Amino acid sequence: MRKSISQPFRRIVWPLAVAETIVWAGMLYVFPALLPTWERDLGWSIIELSGAFTLSLIVSAVMAPAAGRLIDRGYGRATLTGGALLGAGMLVLLSQVNEIWQFYLVWFCLGVANAGALYEACFAFLTRAMGADAKRAITLVTLVAGFAGTLSFPSASTLADLYGWRAAVIVFAGVIVAVAVPLMWSSGSHAESHAAGHLAPASGKTSQAAWVTRTATFWLLALSFCLISIDHGIVITHVLPLLNDRGVQADAAVLAASMIGPMQVAGRLAMMAAERYASTLILAIACYFSMGLAAAALYGTGWASGLVVVFVICQGAGVGVMSILRPVLIAECLGRRDFGVISGLIAVPTMIGYAFSPSIAALLREVGGYDLVLLLAILAMAVATVALLAAWRGAAARTSVAKPREGSEI
Repeated sequence: MRKSISQPFRRIVWPLAVAETIVWAGMLYVFPALLPTWERDLGWSIIELSGAFTLSLIVSAVMAPAAGRLIDRGYGRATLTGGALLGAGMLVLLSQVNEIWQFYLVWFCLGVANAGALYEACFAFLTRAMGADAKRAITLVTLVAGFAGTLSFPSASTLADLYGWRAAVIVFAGVIVAVAVPLMWSSGSHAESHAAGHLAPASGKTSQAAWVTRTATFWLLALSFCLISIDHGIVITHVLPLLNDRGVQADAAVLAASMIGPMQVAGRLAMMAAERYASTLILAIACYFSMGLAAAALYGTGWASGLVVVFVICQGAGVGVMSILRPVLIAECLGRRDFGVISGLIAVPTMIGYAFSPSIAALLREVGGYDLVLLLAILAMAVATVALLAAWRGAAARTSVAKPREGSEI
């Protein structure tokens, strides 16, 4: 790494990478990690419990533009640390719930907290702070935070077995306050001074910042990213019954599902090696093709069981790289000025698509079985690819006839 950027990475990016790992583990992955325990101890069905998580995702999506606007206006440090503090407080309250309405209220508030503390806000913060080095910074954060699930699942299970799930969520809250919050605050204090030399000023009004919603490029990108989230949500939330439906044994299915996370990290490492030889668009198209191939491989697993390996590699690598490329594509197509608001606006359909994807898959399964679900996943990636190419072409056409907006490179 160049000497000129080593200090910003050490002071801004590395602390934020560790902090993101902790907040992801404690404020999002804690739900699937403790879901079986809650079903057993609280007596509510998985459908009832899952509804709270869907609500949380929708709230987070709706709040994303507001969080992005705060970051654009220079309040990134307060947004990130405030989100983490609110999340820790909600985890403490979660340890006290006894009624279903209390559970839903806590996860509603966690949705607000996640909008300010997780990837959408973090990427907007890094895009603002790191300028031309944002892509490298985002890559580093996702490489480290990719192990959040590895941290959350075993620690939550162990703590719940030893001391009960109520104590487990309090421990998560304590780690967020003791470790993640100070790291976010420290990162933010260095980021503002580092960013001062290359920032494009934020628009004075939110309505001015939302100019992109009047462009076809914005809606094509939003459609493309929404379809990706639907594809991944369908596959991930139904992965075990999908594999079982294809004849994969239970132990092998669990192993396959657990390897998707490490494949995300592997995909990001492969991208770092390939990015000097391929453009952002080519890398994104490769990811779309990879995810479409994953669904096709899963479709064929019933006839050739070895295709499950292709599914795991392609799905994990494709999703892992796209988590990095998504903010890069937004910045290259729509510019870096008001990036927080723009990214937040695009996050709304993206996160809502993910939130409803389990229900979409369940309904399709009732109509035509998992074959129909996988055909939808393949079709979604095909349409997403066309939408992305159209968005890229539209952005290129616009910049060819007009001066690019200030700070349009990431």
